[in-house]
Order: sequence, then C-alpha cells, then structure tokens
Amino acid sequence: MLTLLISGAMGRMGRLTAAQAQEDGCSVLAGVDARTEGAAPFPVYPAFSLIPDGCRPDVLVDFSRAELLPDVLSFALKGNIPLVLAATGYGAVEAATVHDAAAQLPVFRSANLSLGVQVMRFLCAQAARALPGFDIEIVERHHRQKNDAPSGTAALLYDAVASPDSEPVYGRHGRTVRRDRREIGVFSLRGGTVAGQHEAGFYGQGETLQIVHTAESPALFAAGALRAARFIIRQPPGLYGMDDLLAP
Repeated sequence: MLTLLISGAMGRMGRLTAAQAQEDGCSVLAGVDARTEGAAPFPVYPAFSLIPDGCRPDVLVDFSRAELLPDVLSFALKGNIPLVLAATGYGAVEAATVHDAAAQLPVFRSANLSLGVQVMRFLCAQAARALPGFDIEIVERHHRQKNDAPSGTAALLYDAVASPDSEPVYGRHGRTVRRDRREIGVFSLRGGTVAGQHEAGFYGQGETLQIVHTAESPALFAAGALRAARFIIRQPPGLYGMDDLLAP
C-alpha cells in the first residue's frame, strides 16, 4: 500500500488528494498545514518539525505555497522521501533549490498534472512551428481564490510556443503602440469557482486557430498527483516531469 504525507493538506487540493488516495487504496499517514481546524481522517500538523520521527511515508505530495518550499525540501531530504511538487508560483530561486534537491532525491515537479494539458502543450509547440508569423495569445481562467497569476500552466504554454526573441506581455493597459511581432500576450482571469481553463490563440491573416483545455473538476489534478506518486517512488534521484511520466 502506498503511504503519503500531504503538504497543504487542508487546502482544496490537499483534501481532494486525500479523498482520491482513500478511493485508490492508498494511506495518508499525516498532513501538514498551518490551518489545522476541520476534520481529517489523519493527523494534521502545523509544521514539519512537529511530525513524529516514526512517520515515514513512501512519498511526500506538496500542494502548498511556493514560500514553503524550503521546509518541504528539508523534510524530504532529511528522511530521504521522494517528492511530488504540485505547487505553483516558483521563481528562479525556487527552481534552483529543487534542482539541487533532485541530485539526492527523486523529485517530480509539474505545474499541471493533467494529461490533457500535456497534450495541449505538445500541440501548441507544433502549431507555433507550423504557423510562423502568427500572433500568439494565451488566456487562463481560474477560481477567485487562486494565489498566483499567471498560472503555472500558462507559463508552461508560453515556454512551449516562445522563440528566442519572444517577449511576454502581461496585459496591455495604457499601451499606445501597436502589437510588436515578438509579443506573446499572457492574460489571467479570476472569478467564481472555475477549476481551470487555458486557451492558446494563433492569429494570422484571415484565420484563427484556438487550442483550449478545460478542467471540469479539480479532482483530475488529485488523480494526477497520485499517478505521479506511484511513478516517482520507482525512480532513482533526479528531476522528473510529465514528459517522463508519459514516456512509452
């Protein structure tokens, strides 16, 4: 039986992952979250330092916030516990620390654990190569409580379509110049309970191509986290992602 520790356990994704784990026959040994109020079928600790020494999960799944990454990595390194990093909002500093940790641990990192999004990324990269000269715009929509903007998935899609001279533009309020050919617009919409929608538009002379992915339920990301957890516990130290998970 796969055993887990969930960081960000009391958040929406943490709760969904715990529920999915139970359905899949896995066991959640404990959770970590600053908010310990509310019922959970496992102990929830406000800090990693309070977890008992005997709590040794097979894998640590992190759905917390980017600023908590040092604590997540420290606990995993101390216990030699494989990691699934599903939090977003990482910058260059966080990415570097993840890379360093992966020299000692198997680490799975992805801004989006949906299989459909990975196919979208592949299709967007193909479209960008096949449609030189087309203007590209990326729009992402999420629920009102999402912390970061643009989403990690929007950044993933930008990387898929960008060329060496591309320039991301996050909104155009007050701009008085025409669109530069190097620009790729990235726009974030927030409202309601939208689980997540990403659109990449390719705009040419007299024609438009749009590639859209809609997450109808956040539960699909919990299922993806468990899929990644089963994958990463079988790997040697290194940094892995969805491409590795989906490799034939």
